[in-house]
Amino acid sequence: MKRNIYVGAIFLALLIALGVGITMLQKRAAVEAATVQAPMFEVDPLWPKPLPNHWLMGMTIGVSVDAQDNVWIIHRQGSLEPGELHATTNPPTAMCCAPAPPVLEFDQDGNLLRHWGGPGNGYDWPNSNHGITIDYKGNVWIGGNGRGRAAPPAPGGAPDESAASATTSYLDNQVLKFTQDGQFLMQIGKPSHSKGSNDVENLRLPAKTFIDKQTNEVYVADGYGNHRVIVYDADTGQYKRHWGAYGHKPDDTDLGKYDPDAPPPQQFRNPVHCADLSVDRLLYVCDRVNDRIQVFKPDGTFVKEAFVAKRTLGSGSAWDIAFSKDPQQKYIYLADGENDRVHILLRDTLEVLTTFGEGGRQPGEFYGPHSIATDSKGNIYVTETYRGQRVQKFVYKGLGPVTKEDQGVLWPKGMEK
Repeated sequence: MKRNIYVGAIFLALLIALGVGITMLQKRAAVEAATVQAPMFEVDPLWPKPLPNHWLMGMTIGVSVDAQDNVWIIHRQGSLEPGELHATTNPPTAMCCAPAPPVLEFDQDGNLLRHWGGPGNGYDWPNSNHGITIDYKGNVWIGGNGRGRAAPPAPGGAPDESAASATTSYLDNQVLKFTQDGQFLMQIGKPSHSKGSNDVENLRLPAKTFIDKQTNEVYVADGYGNHRVIVYDADTGQYKRHWGAYGHKPDDTDLGKYDPDAPPPQQFRNPVHCADLSVDRLLYVCDRVNDRIQVFKPDGTFVKEAFVAKRTLGSGSAWDIAFSKDPQQKYIYLADGENDRVHILLRDTLEVLTTFGEGGRQPGEFYGPHSIATDSKGNIYVTETYRGQRVQKFVYKGLGPVTKEDQGVLWPKGMEK
């Protein structure tokens, strides 16, 4: 009899414990569901592999990922210092080093696949490379923000990241289109021909391009000299439309220095640094020095804006964006070259969820993060300008709860010590 009572008591205790456990699990699941989620990453400190031929990268000023998940970068040979180029003197003063060709293609393992670029017949290679985009047909688009010389020098460009001066004698007013093997296809604009932000034939120090597969149009963030987004046919170069901030007609009035406490400026400041179209056909534009992203319909109709790190002065916070690779592109990754980090935003609200990175030269740190791209697996690639001079890979680790506003350096798990 007593045994039956004991067994019953034990069974009742187990039922109570099971019920409590289920309740706790339900509460925990509810808490986790309510927790803000964001993509998580770790830096790959061994990507890419070392370049051959004692090659060095200068200011690494653009990155794009093609349909095969190969990673393309463009850099500025001319930004390397003489003391870095002992192998190029005549006679060579030492074994190392020499500038790598401007355009480099890597596979997912970091192996160098292709390299080319520089002046050639039939086109005007930029005095200062800026931005690279691989379009849906596999073509390679390149911009430039060089100024200050009567004619382009050897490949490369000046280290200046500031807005252009009206008194310069040479300006990159063009974007170029090539095959993946470097065969020239088309040029839009001619150097030093720009007549300002409403000249539809020429650009003025264009920063970045985006090619729309649905309409076969190229959007240009134009950029360091002009104050606009401009759209052309991607095969013929025929002008389509252009606009400035809030969809206004752009003008070239000097807005002076950015003041975070002033009313939102009604025009873009230099540079307009990115223009990227989402899957639901909204164009996100980086108004870099104004610390904001503006969103438009493809016809230039203004939709909304948001400021990021609004009190950032100097070169501003909104440098370049990439979308997450889920079907809805739920998140935006924003490269912030002044604060040396990447912000993760909810795309629909433009709310900053968290940031990662820190100023420095070690893996996972940044010195001038300039351009950003994602591959089909959700991995992120970030290039660095100024003396950063590299590209880094951040491996996508899935979604996780946001526990810190600033995550710092995303060092791989298990390698902390």
